[in-house]
Amino acid sequence: MIITFRIQYRTTWGENLCVCINEENIVKLFTVDGYHWQGQTDYHPNPSVSFITYRYEVHREGRCIRKEFGIFPHQFYLPAGDDTHYLIQDNWRDLPAASYRFSSAFCPTTSHCSESFPQASSNTRIIFRALCPMNGKEERILGITGNCNTLGKWGEIALLRMFEIRPNVWQLTLDGATLPPDFDYKYVAIDPKNGTVIEWEAHENRHITPPSLQPGETYIAPEEEIFFASEQYKVAGSAIPVFSLRSEGSYGVGDFGDLKTFIHWAADTHQHAVQILPINDTTMTGTWTDSYPYSSISIYAFHPMFADLRQLPALHDKEAAATFEQKRIELNALPQVDYEAVNHWKRAYLKAVFLQEQETFLSSEGYQAFYQENAEWLRPYAAFCYLRDRFQTPDFHQWQTYSTYRSEFAEQLCSPENEAYTETSFHCFVQYLLHIQLLEACNYGREQGVIVKGDIPIGISRTSVEAWVEPYYFNMNGQAGAPPDAFSTKGQNWVLPTYNWEVMEKDNYQWWQRRFRKMANYFTAYRIDHILGFFRIWEIPTHSVHGLLGQFVPALPMSVEEIESYGLHFQKEFMTRPFINDAMLDSMFGEKSQEVRNTFVQHSHHDIYTLRPEFDTQRKIEAYFTQTGKPDNDLKEGLYALVSNVLFIPDRDNPDMYHPRIAVQNDFIYRQLSQQEKDAFNRLYNDYYYRRHNEFWYHEAMKKLPILTQATSMLVCGEDLGMVPDCVPWVMEQLQILSLEIQRMPKNPAHEFGHVYAYPFRSVCTIGTHDMSTFRGWWEEDRDIAARFFYHELGHWGELPEHAPGWLCEDVIRRHLYSPSMLCILTWQDWTSMDEALRNPDIAIERINVPANPKHYWRWRMHITLENLMKQDAFNNKIRWMIDECGR
Repeated sequence: MIITFRIQYRTTWGENLCVCINEENIVKLFTVDGYHWQGQTDYHPNPSVSFITYRYEVHREGRCIRKEFGIFPHQFYLPAGDDTHYLIQDNWRDLPAASYRFSSAFCPTTSHCSESFPQASSNTRIIFRALCPMNGKEERILGITGNCNTLGKWGEIALLRMFEIRPNVWQLTLDGATLPPDFDYKYVAIDPKNGTVIEWEAHENRHITPPSLQPGETYIAPEEEIFFASEQYKVAGSAIPVFSLRSEGSYGVGDFGDLKTFIHWAADTHQHAVQILPINDTTMTGTWTDSYPYSSISIYAFHPMFADLRQLPALHDKEAAATFEQKRIELNALPQVDYEAVNHWKRAYLKAVFLQEQETFLSSEGYQAFYQENAEWLRPYAAFCYLRDRFQTPDFHQWQTYSTYRSEFAEQLCSPENEAYTETSFHCFVQYLLHIQLLEACNYGREQGVIVKGDIPIGISRTSVEAWVEPYYFNMNGQAGAPPDAFSTKGQNWVLPTYNWEVMEKDNYQWWQRRFRKMANYFTAYRIDHILGFFRIWEIPTHSVHGLLGQFVPALPMSVEEIESYGLHFQKEFMTRPFINDAMLDSMFGEKSQEVRNTFVQHSHHDIYTLRPEFDTQRKIEAYFTQTGKPDNDLKEGLYALVSNVLFIPDRDNPDMYHPRIAVQNDFIYRQLSQQEKDAFNRLYNDYYYRRHNEFWYHEAMKKLPILTQATSMLVCGEDLGMVPDCVPWVMEQLQILSLEIQRMPKNPAHEFGHVYAYPFRSVCTIGTHDMSTFRGWWEEDRDIAARFFYHELGHWGELPEHAPGWLCEDVIRRHLYSPSMLCILTWQDWTSMDEALRNPDIAIERINVPANPKHYWRWRMHITLENLMKQDAFNNKIRWMIDECGR
């Protein structure tokens, strides 16, 4: 068959347009003006191929520099034995104009696709192509009608049905001889049972003037995206960690059974979204420090504490069963999660049931299928857990023979003949149990029309399965974190390794694609934690505790010549090493300044000091205080500040290049500069942090995010908070990633508070996140800020309430519900804040995390049970009414 491609696309000198057919055949296009492109190929597909798919690419010097990346390639159905000449007219399309409509968050899993489609038997044909998700409440299919007889005379004659050749991709072939030279038409939603119109598309009449066709030619019109006015995409929902759920039967911590119940409550109150925190296994030390959910030991395995024990067979040992039940009652009565006790007793119960039912469990068809489908990650995970427990450390460098991973280790330890088999098969079974329970909860969400939104952490633990099995994907000599912000003035050090993006790029980021696809088995939307990390990550050297000595990676460091071009004379000794003098020591340490002189620093010259070699890094200082047991935290923090008192930081790869130290304007070394030097440094600083990298980081993100966000059909949401460069909204707009909007963290630096009424549609709005205080907590943190919010932003008058009353909380919630944001997802604590009889009287206990504290204990729980929540008729009715009233 002959295929002629035609497209209008503006190129620059040296660029050429090509078409890639079925991801293998490249067809070169030609142009005379750099805008109108055309090319032809004699294409002979495999006889088994019934669809042609293709994408347009831009090439320069024989290399592809850009291609369409959307989840939908261009495509059309190919009749068997067809030798037609196809004339294809196209538009460049990365994504549909509103790609969220096609995500699994809003699209049903069922479709009307069939194996064969009627084709007009004629010498000339015209093919219409349309993109449209039929996600209304009633069953319907796409149709077309127009102002000519063939198209049904605007419905007066029989309507023409489109055929779904792929999910949400529709096509119809018409006899070209029966159509006038030009005509108007429209798409309609049709009742498949009787063929009547349910709804007309929300679009003015479409018009087409097909080219003159010769016998044997088929014209394929450009794909068109169809919208119907009844489509509803604005939803409200709740955010809550799974571990925070409480039911009458849970075991001191929320589980996947509780998640299903919470989804039921959400659906019952007309909410259509439930957002959770990461649920991956974080078990390293067996202590409460493992409660941090953003440092997992596996990107695939779920935390065993989320297993719903109620779904397991009863224990035969009645005495043991009574003991477990007594512990469950004790743990479930606690106001917060006792992480260590919960995991000890839940694991013991899981192990007891496993040993009792081992043969039945492991021989079941469901388990066998799960094991085979997931063996690639499941066996290494089970081996890791076994070795972690055997050597009593997750640090695989201490595992002797097993310190360097080999695939035969996992195979041997998971073999029935191996003495480790009982332990490794136990870990595999627990993952199977978690899989079926989470899948049941999320499928229930799909049935109820509730989006279940997962959370993908930006990092992994440096003592994790992935770090052991695939170390080449990571930079172990750096620590991921975040630069200083409103949450933490010293930056955040997550102690996680950073990614080796150069290695990941070589296999098209398969590591990330596999991770996203695993999530898509359960969730219909996901939050990309710290999406800025896909542009650049804040990498902190391993010798640092705080985040101030970090640098962005990748970044463009500055040479000495460039630094001096700003009018700042570069002095390496002074600017790159900690500056310490008598005035500093007296100001910072007061009566302890002499102790610092005697123990931690040594005199250099005049009133200048240097740190002693045994204390010249923050990690060395940390080790000293740990070994000596000195409780003086103020002294330790002051010494940390001495180490970070530098103006420039050498680049990690090229020490003769430099980065200005973040937030150094608050430190002593900056005060040593003359006003002229300060002005020059500030010009350099502002250029470096706010202008220098925008294009560079844009291209870095566009290498990764188009591939990853299109790896699944989940709705993509980005956590774009922190020090956000200008290029971030460029990429998020282009890829249609939903932004995160928080009123107390406005995107516009000129505003103290975000204007809820002006939020973009493609966004998730919320009052606060797990990293922030609840609204009631925030209200009491700073009375002056609360007053400005109360009077200026909300427009209230009268006396400022000391505590946030229910009516005020309701007012703030209502404004968020009426915002333009597609998703309004509020924390459960903020929802309950508007009911003074229901909300928790202890405000402080409701905070989930304090980012400035790297050792924070994640243990908040609902103060009432889900069963009790379901009975709160007045509260639940209010939520229903508020959501219905605002049109969500």
